[in-house]
This record gives sequence, C-alpha cells and structure tokens, in this order.
Amino acid sequence: MERREFILASSGYALSALGLPDMDSITRRTKTASVGAVRVGQGEVAAVRHMVKALGDSASELGGGHARHLAVRYLTQDVAPWLEGRFTEATGRDLFAATSQLVHLAGWMAQDEGDTPELRGLAQRYYAHSFRLAAEASDPELSATALRGLAVQCVDLGYRAEAVQLGEACVDYGRHLDNPRAVAYYEATLANAAAQDDDRRMATKHLAMSEAAIGKPAAAGGDSWAAHYSPGRWAHESGMILSRLGDLDAAEEHLHLALDIHGLDRRRTRAIVLADLGGVRLRQGDVDGAMATWRDFLDCADGIRSVKVQAALQDMRVRLRRYSGVPEAQELRERAARIAD
Repeated sequence: MERREFILASSGYALSALGLPDMDSITRRTKTASVGAVRVGQGEVAAVRHMVKALGDSASELGGGHARHLAVRYLTQDVAPWLEGRFTEATGRDLFAATSQLVHLAGWMAQDEGDTPELRGLAQRYYAHSFRLAAEASDPELSATALRGLAVQCVDLGYRAEAVQLGEACVDYGRHLDNPRAVAYYEATLANAAAQDDDRRMATKHLAMSEAAIGKPAAAGGDSWAAHYSPGRWAHESGMILSRLGDLDAAEEHLHLALDIHGLDRRRTRAIVLADLGGVRLRQGDVDGAMATWRDFLDCADGIRSVKVQAALQDMRVRLRRYSGVPEAQELRERAARIAD
C-alpha cells in the first residue's frame, strides 16, 4: 500500500471517511449516461464557479452561518442533476472540480456556523465528499485543500495525531504543484498541526518551508482557496503558530503584518485577527494594548455569524474578568455580551 493510501486508511477519526475514489468514474459516465440525462457543458461549470465565489465572498464577510442553506440548496437542486448528466470527459473533470469547491465551501460554512456534534459531522462529511470529487477530477490541489479542511477540524477538536497525518497528506498531494501559495497553504497546515501536537521541530521546519513558498511570485490566478492564500492570511496563521510555540514577540509582529501591511478585506477575518492580537498582547502583559485591540475587534464582530468569532468573544470576556475593577474592561465585557446575544 502506498504511503498516501495508508494515511487515508489508517486513522480512526476523519481519515476513515475518505474512501479511495473510483478514478475512472468520469470516463465511465461519459459512456453510460442515459439518453434523457441533461446535457452539461462549460456554461454549467462556469455557473458553479460563479456561485462558489459569490457565496464564498458572503461567508468570508459575514460568517458561515449566513448563507449555508443557499449553498446546500444550490448543490442539491441545481448541481446534483448535472453530475448525473451527459458531458465530455474534459467537461466532466471541470464539473467535478468546481463541485468539489462548492462542497468544500458547504463544509467550511457548517464548521464556521456552530460547534455542535451535528454541524461538526456535517462539515466532516462535506470535506470527505469534496476530496472524492477532487480526486475523481484528478485535481491534486483541490484534493489537498479538502484534506486541509479535515486537518483544521482535527486541530480544533484536539485530534492531534490525526491532524498531523492529514497535514502530511496535504503536503504530499501539493508537493509537485506549480503554485507557491498552494504550497505555503499546505506547509502552514502541517506546521499548525505539529505546533498543536507540541512537536516544535516539525512545526518550525514546515513554517519555514511555508514562509519560503509564500515569498515567491504568485502563480496565475486560480479558483481554489489555496490559490487565494494571501500573504495576509499567511501572516495571521503564522502568527498563531508562533504564539503556540511561545514566541509572542514574533507572533505580534506577524499579526500586525496581517492587519497593517497586507490588509484583510473580509470583516470576519479581520475580526478574528484582531481578537488573536488582543490575546497575544495580554499574554505579553500589555493590558492597555489588549483592550484597545479588543475594542477594534468588537467593532468588526457585530453581526457576524461565526463560531470562531463567538469563541473569541467568550475568550475575551473570560480573560477580562480579572480586571473587574477597570471600567474599560467592564465596558468591553458588556459590549461583548450584547454582541454574543
């Protein structure tokens, strides 16, 4: 059994959901589609890609809880019949790749909507199905991105060994891609998983590899999330990895880089970075700086439906309890409570 197949088959958690795909299914469908099946061309593929962008932009701005039902409805009512339609092999691969992105987006929305067993299970199944679609489309970048979704979920849930395995699978799938941002995306995924697993050597190694990749000229624009992994997103993720490794000065520098130099144009993303920066400043003993940053965080957070933003609100409120005699701290806690409600 090849290493990649072993990784996908060995884990008891998320990896067990990833059955190896039928790599010839698209070719077979082009020969066996029923006469009455809907005819699918590049127009339908373009439509799926357009909807992924529109829905993804909305979710990135306002949180995954805002439009997930729209993504699922479009997937089940519009796209599903196309997957069973009549198409050429080239169109079929493009369609499966575009649908992989849509399914991945639905998984991300479910994961960002709330921290319940139902939503966690839903996200896992969507990521697993996104992987199968991407693999059938012979698209290693989308395959790696789906595995990254599962790796991040494992990190969030504390499945550290599984997260490292999935991070290694991401890097393996993306190893030969001619897209530095994608390589940076997957190397950072593994670095993050290793940091959570208290493996400083592995985390430092792959964080350095991620930094080397993000510093290279970006490839031609692509449709996948990995292709849009910006230096700002990299700086945020790297900052939090450095924070977990205990290098708070470097973490603060990276978070400032994300906010001030590269900028973040999505309100949800900017809110999360501000929340993280406030936490780093508090750990450094800069209480005034932390409260000033958290004030900006609250300005961004209002109206966003995201489990990460809600978790950041709760974390801030708990950490400010020790400063109950400070009027500004009490004001921030009260504002956070109103937004959380």
